[in-house]
Amino acid sequence: MVTRIGHCAIRARDIESTARFYTEVLGMKEAFRMQNPAGDALGSVHIYVAPSQFIEIFPGGTETISIEKTTIGHAHMCYEVDDAAAYLEEVRSRGAPIDTELKRGYSKCIQFWTHDPDGNAIEFMELPPDCLQIAANKRIAAENAGKNP
Repeated sequence: MVTRIGHCAIRARDIESTARFYTEVLGMKEAFRMQNPAGDALGSVHIYVAPSQFIEIFPGGTETISIEKTTIGHAHMCYEVDDAAAYLEEVRSRGAPIDTELKRGYSKCIQFWTHDPDGNAIEFMELPPDCLQIAANKRIAAENAGKNP
């Protein structure tokens, strides 16, 4: 049974600049670094999001992919925050590019958007009590409570 998303992996043009964006601008913590299999260069930087959830950044990106509304595949990453308005002002004060101001999403979440140095779209969302995600959490928890392990 799947229990959570373990990590999101991205390839960066400049791994140090991208790691700094996630730590210094977005306020996340660097968890650890790994060497490449040969042990002679940096292989990845792992950014801590939440318990057992990470962003894995790989070096060596050279080609930019244009993600459009019709592009098949990964479109963006979304991170949950407890107070979207406060977090928006926090990351704005640290120089994050703000792609959309605070707004109510179709699911009734409260969200805003930014992007990292390589243009990867990032959504931040707060889940108020009336949003579809909270309703789904409650429904699925109730369904799972009736199952025996």
